[in-house]
Amino acid sequence: MHYSNENLVGSEFRVTPETERIYLNELMNELERWANFYLLMSTAAATLIGLLFVVIALAAERRHGDPAKIPIYLTPTVIYFASILFLAALLIFPNHTRLTSTLCICLVGVVGLIYSGISLIGGSVTKSYYERSDLIYYAIIPSAAYGLLVLGGVLFLHAPQSGLTLVAAGMLSLLAIAIRNSWAIAIDVVSTPPGRDNSK
Repeated sequence: MHYSNENLVGSEFRVTPETERIYLNELMNELERWANFYLLMSTAAATLIGLLFVVIALAAERRHGDPAKIPIYLTPTVIYFASILFLAALLIFPNHTRLTSTLCICLVGVVGLIYSGISLIGGSVTKSYYERSDLIYYAIIPSAAYGLLVLGGVLFLHAPQSGLTLVAAGMLSLLAIAIRNSWAIAIDVVSTPPGRDNSK
C-alpha cells in the first residue's frame, strides 16, 4: 500500500490531546522520582530555620552584638534555607509543565545569584566581614550553588533527569553551606562570654 509523504508527515507530527496527556504524565513521573528528595530537603530546611531562630534568640539574651552584622551573617544563612524550602515546595506543586518547572528553578537561582553577587562584589559588605575567609562561605560558594540551579533549570528543558540532578547538587550545596554557617554562629554564641560582642 502506498502512502504519500504528506500523509506520513501529517500523521507523524500531529499533536493530539492523547499525546499531550502522555507528555505531561512523563514529566510528572520525572518530578515524582525526586519527590522524596524534595520532601526531605524542605523538612530539613524548615527545621534548621527554626533552630537558627532559637540560636538568634539566645544570642540576643546573652549579649549585645553589632546590629550591622545581622544582614551579613544571619540573613544570608536564613535565605539559603528559605531558598531550599521554597524551591522544593514549587517543584512538588502538581500539574507542572517543563516550562513552568524551568521557570521556577531559574527564578530561585537568579534571585539567589543576585543576592550572593551583591555580597561578593559589594565593597562595603565585603569589608564588613570579620575574616576574609568568610567571603568564601557567605558569597562565593552560595553563588556557585545558585549557578547550579540556573544551569540545571535550563538543562531541564532538554534533559530533565540531568537537569534535576544539577538542581539537587545546588540544593545540597546550599544546605551544606547553611548548616556550616549556622554551626559557626552557634559556636560563636556559646564561646563568647555574656556581655561581649559576638564575632559571627
